[in-house]
Amino acid sequence: MENIQSNSNGWMFFVKTSFVIALVAMGAGILFGPNDFMVKGYLAMSALFLVSSTITLSKTMRDEHESHRLLNKISEAKTQQLIKEYVE
Repeated sequence: MENIQSNSNGWMFFVKTSFVIALVAMGAGILFGPNDFMVKGYLAMSALFLVSSTITLSKTMRDEHESHRLLNKISEAKTQQLIKEYVE
């Protein structure tokens, strides 16, 4: 039996809204900050790189977690098969 966890609609709304608010706030801070164009460009590129690397990191960590779960399921199935063969 699969134990599938699903996020509620409220949580998904909160997560997406928080991301958009943080992105807009960061963009406004860069755009309206008292810096010259070169500094603003550097901050904008750094911010975009930070967002993309955060998404990549979280995706990679999730994939790693899922692969360990799959390996544990395979190991458990092999153990159950051995026990079943031993009992019979």
